Amino acid sequence: MANMKQQIKRYKNADKKHAINASYKSALRTAIKNVLAAVEKGNKEEAVAAYNTAASKLDASVSKGLYHKNYASRQKSRLSKLVNSID
Repeated sequence: MANMKQQIKRYKNADKKHAINASYKSALRTAIKNVLAAVEKGNKEEAVAAYNTAASKLDASVSKGLYHKNYASRQKSRLSKLVNSID
């Protein structure tokens, strides 16, 4: 650990930001798993609602700089194909 006051503050702020980012990523992964679970059950209404939540979280994660826009686009495409495959 550094002795300089400024570097100590940077470490503290980095730890706080890391915890916040980890929370956002965890919530996103949970939202994606909820879509997959609803699709596996075959419940179209629940899957659509879960997809809307997941898509919103993906867009937010891109705007926060957590993920690349292509990652979010790829995930939304993959999930929407699964939701639309339910009959």
